[in-house]
Amino acid sequence: MLGVFKYTTFVLGNLNTALGGAALTVPEILLPIGLSFLTFQSISYIIDVARGDAQPARRLSDFLAFSTLFPQLIAGPVLRYKDLARQFERRAYTLASFSMGVQRFVLGLGMKLMIADSVAPLADRLFALSQPTMAEAWLGALAFSIQLLFDFAGYSAMAIGLGLMIGFRLPENFDRPYTSRSITEFWRRWHISLSTWLRDYLYVPLGGNRGGRIRTYRNLLLTMVLGGLWHGANWTFLVWGAWHGGLMALERALGAKTRASVWPSLVAWPLTMVLVILGWVVFRAESLGQAIEVYLGMFGAHGIPMRAEQLLLLAPTEALFLALGITISIAPRWRWPDPAWLPALRTAALSGLCLLVMQARTDSPFLYFQF
Repeated sequence: MLGVFKYTTFVLGNLNTALGGAALTVPEILLPIGLSFLTFQSISYIIDVARGDAQPARRLSDFLAFSTLFPQLIAGPVLRYKDLARQFERRAYTLASFSMGVQRFVLGLGMKLMIADSVAPLADRLFALSQPTMAEAWLGALAFSIQLLFDFAGYSAMAIGLGLMIGFRLPENFDRPYTSRSITEFWRRWHISLSTWLRDYLYVPLGGNRGGRIRTYRNLLLTMVLGGLWHGANWTFLVWGAWHGGLMALERALGAKTRASVWPSLVAWPLTMVLVILGWVVFRAESLGQAIEVYLGMFGAHGIPMRAEQLLLLAPTEALFLALGITISIAPRWRWPDPAWLPALRTAALSGLCLLVMQARTDSPFLYFQF
C-alpha cells in the first residue's frame, strides 16, 4: 500500500525518462495523512507477534487504537504495540501527568512557532538562490538545520504531551542530536523511534554486523538508503540516505584505528556537525541539481561574502532566533530543582507568546507532515 501511494509516480516518471520519453501515464496520487507512520507501525506489530516479542491484541479496538493514536499519527514517534499494550489495560491518567503533558505540549509548540518558524524564511530565501555564495549557502544550510530540528522535535514534544494528557506515555524521539560526536551517535539521538525501527526490522534481519566487514558495510548502506526513501520518493532522499549509510560504514571501518587517538576526539563534534549539515542540503533541496548548486556555493564557486541585498533582507528576528536555536541545541543539559510555582508560570508565559505569534503569522505546517 505504501509503495502504491508513495512511489508509483516516482517509478513511472523515472521509467519514462529512462525509456526516452515513453508515454507511460503518471497518475496524480494523493498520499493519505500519516500513511508512512501507520505502515511502519503495522509492520512492527506483525513481525513482533510472529517473533513472539509481543502478544496479539486482545481486542480489535486495541489494535485500532495503537494504529491510529492521534497524537503521533501524522509525524511520529513510531510506536510499537508492546510499548502500549499494558497502557491499554491501565493508563496512568492523573492530574500530575496531565499537567506534565500540558507543559510538554506548550514547550513543543514554542519550539515550532518561536524558533523553527522564525528561521524558516531565512532558509527558504537562501535555498531559493540560483548561485549562492559561500556565506549564503552555509547560512542557509545552518538555518534549515535549526528549522528542521525544532520543527520535528517540537512536534514530537507536542505528541508526547498530548499522550500524557490522555494517559499514554509515548517514547522520547530526540536526545540533543546536535551534540553528537559521530554519525552513528547522531542516529542514536535523532528520530530515535525511526532509527531503532530501521535497526530492528531492517539492519538486524539483513545480517547486522554478522558475516564480516563487507556485509556489515552493505547492511548499513542498504538500511540507510531505504530509510532515506521512506522520507519521500525523490532521488534527493536516496542520496541523503546513502550519505549517512556510507558515513556510518566509514566510521565502522575506521573505528578501531581512531579510538586510540586523541586527535579525533578534538575534532569529532565539529566534523560530525559539518557532515550532518552537508547531508541536510540534499534533504532540503527539491532536486539534485539544486543541491549541487548549493554545494558549489558552499565551496566558494559563486563567491565568498554574503551579497548586500541578502544582508538587507536578513531580519533581526531571524538572526536572533537562529542564534537562540543554535545555543539551545548544543548547550549542556542543566538540571536544577524548580520552585513549585515556576513550571506553571513558565508554561503560561510561553502559551501567551505562542498565541501572539499565531495571530501574527499565517499557517505553517510541520515539515514532517509531508513524509
